[in-house]
Amino acid sequence: MQILLALIVGAAIGTAAHFLASDRATRGTALGPVLGALVAGAAWMILTWSGLGLDSVWLWLSAFLVPAVVVYPVLSLLARSRTTHDARERARLKIG
Repeated sequence: MQILLALIVGAAIGTAAHFLASDRATRGTALGPVLGALVAGAAWMILTWSGLGLDSVWLWLSAFLVPAVVVYPVLSLLARSRTTHDARERARLKIG
């Protein structure tokens, strides 16, 4: 049941990353929170399956650090990729 805490923390960090990353208009609003929750939940699950208990600091740190390290770069890369793709399409279609 405590995995819900990791999911909520991951979603909150993903929301913050969505608003901090550039080019917000190039991606969906839910992408950051969902990605954050997914990454935090996966980290929590892997660490609990490896034998860490609720009293472990590493388990709780993973819920905060893994989404913070993963989500922002992924959102930035997706925005850069979308911007580049859109520019190439505009050039190909000869749209000003």
